[in-house]
Amino acid sequence: MKDFRLFDIADFVMDEDFIRWVNQHNQADNTYWENWLRSNPHKHLMVAEARRILESIGSEQPVVAPAVIECEIEQVLKAINLHAAPPAPIRRLSAKLKYLTAAIFTALVLASAAYLFRPVAKTPVKFAYAEITASRQLIENVNTSKNTITIPLPDGSTVKLSSNSRISYESNFDSLATRDVYLSGQAFFNVKKNPDHPFRVFANEIVAKVLGTSFNIRSFEKDTVIQVTVSTGKVSVYSQGKATLKESAAPNKLGGIIVTPNQQLLYAKSRQEFQKILLENPVMISSVSVNKSMAYEDAAIDRVFDDLGRDYGINIVYDSDLLKKCTVTADLANESFYHKLDLICRAMGAKYEVIDAQVVIQSNGCQ
Repeated sequence: MKDFRLFDIADFVMDEDFIRWVNQHNQADNTYWENWLRSNPHKHLMVAEARRILESIGSEQPVVAPAVIECEIEQVLKAINLHAAPPAPIRRLSAKLKYLTAAIFTALVLASAAYLFRPVAKTPVKFAYAEITASRQLIENVNTSKNTITIPLPDGSTVKLSSNSRISYESNFDSLATRDVYLSGQAFFNVKKNPDHPFRVFANEIVAKVLGTSFNIRSFEKDTVIQVTVSTGKVSVYSQGKATLKESAAPNKLGGIIVTPNQQLLYAKSRQEFQKILLENPVMISSVSVNKSMAYEDAAIDRVFDDLGRDYGINIVYDSDLLKKCTVTADLANESFYHKLDLICRAMGAKYEVIDAQVVIQSNGCQ
């Protein structure tokens, strides 16, 4: 049984089920991969890169036994490393295997150029934790245990520091213009609100800036993707390498990419690109929403969507004019967010898609 959670980009590119999904656009495959990506949001960027490689190769890639693929990859790598002509077995390949070898070679070249096949994306030295903190006199906390530890900060904020992680900050942390923390690893921050002294976390290539909220950052140097997940409030995130003058000069303003509850921001180190997604299991963002009734009887669809969007803090995009005749009768009180969407869309013959952490409703209208 395959466990796609353990796949890297090279594994996806060579997997026959993944190749079939990319090339044949089968509805059953589409449904499977949409559900799988929803359950594994941290794999979005990796899957997107693997798709790009396959699409650049072409749509007629043959399926060949894994043993043959491994042999051909080994031969091609030897040829590349020795800067020599491929050995005899490659020259005698069948037409299909010649195509496969060319495809593998193309994928390897693309990967080498963009660092896509590397298991570890090297952090630019100037943004690495050790480089940033080396010349500063900082207070450092390191978690060498297997359990999460809680660290109180001088301003009243708290940090839940994960195993094999470290943070550091200035000794006069709470009296500076900005409350700056440097992170290597993973930590959950519960920040005391103080708009006059914004709280910033420098986590390798990115900066997360808040005025007062709670959020989690995973940014180990070995990771290829940095993750920022928001629990409450708003978090502004930007790349240190692409920080604008506005982001740097106005620390008490939230610029960059704004991340809100039930959203996660992914940053691909190799390409210096962000992607915002919804969490696998969004939760209601207030106790009022949790305790209120979500039973509807012949209710206008705009009311239902507005309630759902407000309760979860998720933007739901739909054509109000097209759906103005639609009504819903359903009890959604004990259902998960996505199941609620499924029930609503099924009742009105519509579909939905999650795009850039928004839900987009696709419908032909109601009669």
